[in-house]
Amino acid sequence: MIGLDLGELQNVALEIGMPKYGGKQIADWIYGKRVVSIDQMTNLSKDFRRRLSESYEVGRREPLSSIRSVDGTVKYLFPGVINCEVESVMIPDKERATLCVSSQAGCKMGCRFCMTGRMGFHGNLPSSAIINQILSVDESEDLTNVVFMGMGEPLDNIDAVLKSIDILTAPWGLGWSPKRITVSTVGRPKELAKLLEETKVHVAFSLHHPYASEREDLMPVEKAFPAKNVLNLLRQYDFSKQRRLSIEYIMWKDINDDQRHADALARLLKGTDARVNLIRYHSIPAFNGEPSPNQRMIEFRDRLNQQGITATIRASRGEDILAACGMLSTVNKR
Repeated sequence: MIGLDLGELQNVALEIGMPKYGGKQIADWIYGKRVVSIDQMTNLSKDFRRRLSESYEVGRREPLSSIRSVDGTVKYLFPGVINCEVESVMIPDKERATLCVSSQAGCKMGCRFCMTGRMGFHGNLPSSAIINQILSVDESEDLTNVVFMGMGEPLDNIDAVLKSIDILTAPWGLGWSPKRITVSTVGRPKELAKLLEETKVHVAFSLHHPYASEREDLMPVEKAFPAKNVLNLLRQYDFSKQRRLSIEYIMWKDINDDQRHADALARLLKGTDARVNLIRYHSIPAFNGEPSPNQRMIEFRDRLNQQGITATIRASRGEDILAACGMLSTVNKR
């Protein structure tokens, strides 16, 4: 039943002969009290628990394994879809604990620098598998933020992602503020507009290059969904207050890291309230790019700041366990 919304749980209650409000009781047990079995739902009669157990289960799935980085980052392996597992990454940072969740097993977008893209696409995760990642990591009770930045393109699985956000933010669900949630995307305008209209979560746009032809060499999605069109859509929404727009920008030596690129990026972002996250490239096989030198990243950041674009260099986390940006990739071979 994990991953079902209130309406669906109300239908479950009616199906086994309970009053409709029984759906809210079940939701409270699954999402509020986070039980792992129907027997733990003690305010339901034994008869209702028996009937519920005949057709349903809570559906929690524990991680198959986990590995901890020297910096405290933890990478979890979860059941995903048929023949393919998925990974989640928990990133501790002082008082914050952020979980990077996957929305797909693999990815269709084919970004040349991303291990997930290189593994191909193996299927969309249902809302049950997305919410399970959040409820089943060891740090679940202490999480402060969730970012849809793991395996897959979230907007390519928009219905399950929206349903998961509803469960995370609804009073009958986990009751989180949408300010605790960020959805990352390479840019799918139709689905992005739907996300912006139906939620108040933060958005992170994976840009990585200010010039269209060169971006297309790195990210084939540029041909179908040009970055300039995505940014034009984003300009129609207010990111000046509580909702935040960030631009993800991986930096490669001599590919996108000189002052010419910084100036082009500043021009491209004019009229937005975007903040730029500069990300150190983490090397993967079969891609020849090299990480930008530290000093060049600093100069790039300063150049953007001088032109009124807020830019920061994101600290690299979990690289030693292949948990850093662009490094998630696993195929079930058992």
